[in-house]
Amino acid sequence: MKKILLSAVAIMAFGFANAQETTGFTKGDVFVSGSVGFGSEKTGDNKNNEFNFSPKAGYFVTNNIAVGVKLGFTSGKQTEQAGPVSVETKTNTFEAGAFGRYYFTPASQFSFFGELSAGFNSSKSEIEGLPGESKSNGFNLGVAPGISYFVSKNIALEATFGLLGYKTNKPDVDGAESTDTFNIGANFSDIRFGIVYKF
Repeated sequence: MKKILLSAVAIMAFGFANAQETTGFTKGDVFVSGSVGFGSEKTGDNKNNEFNFSPKAGYFVTNNIAVGVKLGFTSGKQTEQAGPVSVETKTNTFEAGAFGRYYFTPASQFSFFGELSAGFNSSKSEIEGLPGESKSNGFNLGVAPGISYFVSKNIALEATFGLLGYKTNKPDVDGAESTDTFNIGANFSDIRFGIVYKF
């Protein structure tokens, strides 16, 4: 944890040292960003690990508004202990979608923004030792506030967290019912950190 904090302080110090360079966004700018996340949870002998990677690309259609596309990949492994038997389930999810952002002070080194995104996803789950696999498809819609901080002319750090979200998921089986979920409120468990490169 100390190494992460020291690295963050060093990056910000480097950013201040280069503050004389023109930073921020303006109309016509193109950027790519990406976030990587890993989570692990353990209760007794039950374990749940998850890894996700989400690249994005955006274009500023005005000085304040950017639109773009996003992809996502999430891989999870859940291990449940039932007496002497251990059951392992692996799930992979792929997502493709679009997003729009409004930056409040885009030409500044530091800016707040709001993001509206929508995406379709497809999941596949396999239970170790059992034949076959289960599939499902879904749709999600979300609103997330975020912050952006330029550490150099072309590189910025950003963070977003879930505020409002809706998702629906339906197993790829005839007659299956969909599961609909609606969340509202500051979801600090869904904080995403990323790096932005501006062309």
